[in-house]
Amino acid sequence: MANQKIQCEVNNCTYWGQGNQCTADAIYVVSHTGKHARKSEETDCKTFKPQDL
Repeated sequence: MANQKIQCEVNNCTYWGQGNQCTADAIYVVSHTGKHARKSEETDCKTFKPQDL
């Protein structure tokens, strides 16, 4: 079962919600180092989409 409470502090993302909650239906995270990452700095959230300002 997936965790339904996803925190996000990037408030210029389309999926950012009040209280730093992510409102995206799904999250896509990739690694810079192939299939395994050892720390969060080696990953990126590809779900990020900037808000239309």
